[in-house]
Amino acid sequence: MAHYQVTVDCDLLQGLFIRDDGLARLVENIVNQILDAQATEQLRAKPYERTEERQGYRNGYRDKLLKSRVGELTLMVPRLRSGHFSTELFERYQRSEQALLLAMVEMVVNGVSTRKVRAVVDELWVKSYILCKFVLVSGNGLMHFSYFLLKAIDFRA
Repeated sequence: MAHYQVTVDCDLLQGLFIRDDGLARLVENIVNQILDAQATEQLRAKPYERTEERQGYRNGYRDKLLKSRVGELTLMVPRLRSGHFSTELFERYQRSEQALLLAMVEMVVNGVSTRKVRAVVDELWVKSYILCKFVLVSGNGLMHFSYFLLKAIDFRA
């Protein structure tokens, strides 16, 4: 397990007691610092540092809006020129996303209306999906098959 040193601004700590989203801003700050530290580990160099061990170069950040238990977090995910930034922070999220997709399909197959499924899913966090319906004609009559297709998820939706 890796250990990271995180610096927390005094204003963020005071925000815990003043603002409604104080905890979300604190968690957001900590996670962003961890993502930055992981990028530094992968590149084996800090930003603008010139070393012989350097494995690549940074290419800015991309915003990723993540809905969590403490609120919406705007994460600044580092971009690398090689395009291969990997972090363990999102692996759990990706597994839960797959579980959500399977639950959506199961609800529709079991007869829950797509409107109710859409309301549940919107409440959770995914707003960027398409419901695709197919009607298959077979010898026994019509068979309805529905499935959800997740587009490249826009976490800002």
